[in-house]
Amino acid sequence: MTIIDADRLVLGRMASIVAKRLLENENILIVNAEKTVLSGKKKSKVAEAKEFLEVGHPKKGPFHYRRPDRIVRKTVRGMLPYKQPKGKQAYKRLKVFIGIPEELKQQKVETLAKARAEKLKCPFFMLGELAKEIGWNPGE
Repeated sequence: MTIIDADRLVLGRMASIVAKRLLENENILIVNAEKTVLSGKKKSKVAEAKEFLEVGHPKKGPFHYRRPDRIVRKTVRGMLPYKQPKGKQAYKRLKVFIGIPEELKQQKVETLAKARAEKLKCPFFMLGELAKEIGWNPGE
């Protein structure tokens, strides 16, 4: 079981690395999902997200996630062949958490050097900020 700290990791880069490792039969836990980084201007990304949330029917769906852990999980799912048996099994091996749970605080946490946000030369912001803008209540 691998524990990955998503703090200051670019969402898409992290998700692609995690998806590849899940397909190699590795169990992965991602912590600090709200501290994942999105590249681009916050204002335009929030506008895109709000527009995306309008797609669908309030009672029939499709239903869209607002919690950072669910957004990260769905991003990884998009990089897996989740409609095939191997993709479904890989997706079941992924767990994502907001913050660091008590039972994982004493364990060794890994980070992904290839996905660090310091490499970005454009503006970026945290996924938690986007989630708050689109309706996530961190107190829940």
